[in-house]
This record gives sequence, C-alpha cells and structure tokens, in this order.
Amino acid sequence: MLETIQKIGAAFRLPGTFDAFETITNGNINATFKVTYSDADGNPKSYIFQRINTVVFSNPVQIMQNIDLVTTHIRNKNPDGVTLHFHHTADGKNYLFDDAGNFWRIMNYVDSITFNTCEDPAVIEATGRAFGEFQNQLSDFDGAQLFETIPDFHNTKKRLDTLFAHIAEDPCGRAAEVQDEIAYLTEVREKAAELSVRFANGEFPVRVTHNDTKSNNVLFDKETKMPLVVIDLDTVMPGMAMYDFADAVRFIANTAAEDEPDVSKVHFDTEKFRAFCKGFLGAVGKSLTQSERDSLVLAAFSITIELASRFLDDYLTGDTYFKINYPLHNLDRTRCQLALAKDIIRKQDELERIVKETAAG
Repeated sequence: MLETIQKIGAAFRLPGTFDAFETITNGNINATFKVTYSDADGNPKSYIFQRINTVVFSNPVQIMQNIDLVTTHIRNKNPDGVTLHFHHTADGKNYLFDDAGNFWRIMNYVDSITFNTCEDPAVIEATGRAFGEFQNQLSDFDGAQLFETIPDFHNTKKRLDTLFAHIAEDPCGRAAEVQDEIAYLTEVREKAAELSVRFANGEFPVRVTHNDTKSNNVLFDKETKMPLVVIDLDTVMPGMAMYDFADAVRFIANTAAEDEPDVSKVHFDTEKFRAFCKGFLGAVGKSLTQSERDSLVLAAFSITIELASRFLDDYLTGDTYFKINYPLHNLDRTRCQLALAKDIIRKQDELERIVKETAAG
C-alpha cells in the first residue's frame, strides 16, 4: 500500500516530501487514508486519500464531476472560509484510475471533530446551520447541471409505486404478515407522494441536494464546536431542498434507534426539531421560496414514509438491499419509521408553528 499511496500522491502532484500515512477506519464503503507530506522547511501538511468502492458507486466519474462543480462554486462564494478542495492531476481531472483499475481521489485534510449523535441542542442547531449554509451557498447554482447519480433516489411516489407492485406480487409470501403496515401506507400514499409529484410538475426549484444530511457529515471546530464544512458529497444530486432538511430532522429528532423494535419508544422530539430548524432557516436566509418553507414539515413526513416503504419493500422481496442482523430486522425498521411518521402527523400543527416562528425570527 505504501508504494501505491506514493504513486497516487505523485500523480496528483502533491508538493513536498512524503512522510507517512495512516488508515482512517470511519466509514464502511470507501478506503480512506490520512497522508502527510513535509515542505522544504519541514512543516507537515496532511491530505485525505480515498479509494472509492466502485461496486457501491458504479458511476464514480459522474460523482466527481458533480463534486467538482459544487465545490468550485462554494469556494468562489466563500474564498476565505473552510471549503473542500479536491486535487487535480496534470490532465485536469479530480480523480485517477491506478494501474489496477482502482479509482482514487485526494482532498484537503481539515483538523476537526464530528458528532455521530445529536443530543446537545447547540450541536443540533450548528448542524442545521451547516446544512442551511450549504443550501444558501448553492442557491444560485443550477442543480439541473448535475448528474442524477442515483436515479429517483428521493422520488417518494416511485418508491411507493414499487412497493405496492411488490405487495401485489408477494414474491416471498410475506404480505399477509404486514397487513396493518400496508393499510396505513395505503391510507397516506397520496399525501406522502405529494411533494415528489409537485416537484416533477415543476412547482419547486431544482436545487443541489446533499442527500445524507446527518451530523457526522459536518466537520466542527475542536475548540468552539462551530461548524466548519459539510463533507461526504458522493450523493450530491439535483433534488428538493426540503428533503435535505427533512432527512436531517427525521434522523436527529427520532427519540429511538432507527431499528428500535419497541415502537412505544419512538417519538418525534419537537425541541430537537426546533434547534435544527433555527440553525437551518437562520443560515439559508431568503434563498428558499415560500412554497419550500411551507413544505418542510410535510417533507419530514414524506421522507419518513419513503424510508419505511423502502424497508418494507426489502422485507417483502427477500432482504436483498439493506444489511440485516436478524430475520425481522427490516420489518422492525419499517415499523419504527411508521411510528415516527404518525407522530409527525400528530404534531404537525406544532411543527408548522415552529417553522413559521423561526422563519419570522
């Protein structure tokens, strides 16, 4: 690996003398390394090298073209701030295939910390601020320029259509076990699909969306705990801004684990929602349209139903997509998300009021 790392660094024309590398164990998909060089005066500078898993990311060139457009735009808007920078080879590409056909990229290393869970309201608000600023910086970028690297990733209507087709087919004979879940999804199917239908009809702007808006995709300053930069842009695509907000609060405001089998523990925490909302709307400013702001709570419900439908679809078709740890794992995940969606609806008026008050403030 040492020889490979050195060759990759040379291909990306990194300055200085190679010192050392270490493997970063966070993340389950790509192979990540922290690599350090020294300049002529002996000052160290570190970089992040990644070997991309092209089984998971089958179109890595399109991913890197999306990333190049987005990071360049953000750097131009925020030249003095902390931004992601992916290095380029001599032929101007921000990626490289090595002799073995592996796909590599290099970006600047940011000394920072991350938070895998969010209990502190200040961290939740800061996370919201980071993703709101990400949207704000890209509000004048035409999201239609980007490749849709995972087609229909957040097309809730299509996800539900696929689920109900598989319910009818019942390939594994499991539909009889989940009649209550099917009944509820039938009841809310149209409501959950509303935003994706309106988006397809051109009622919302095509935005740059991150599509993995969890707190551990924000780097924070070690001392101040303030957000520095949003990372992990592999799923950046065109989409709806509301769904980035919604996916974040779906995860952050859930009082239980995503696969909690006891749904009595599953609630939507309005104070965590308030904290994230304050950070997000404070940073995104006026770059969202009124229709987008008015749809934030519905988006939280919709994306929660979407995820429930994906878990249930996987259960009905033999558990082939999501990794499971026991036979009913996907069913527990389904029921957890449905319980969360029901609580969002119960609290919808309160959540709408929080959005309006926060936006006005």
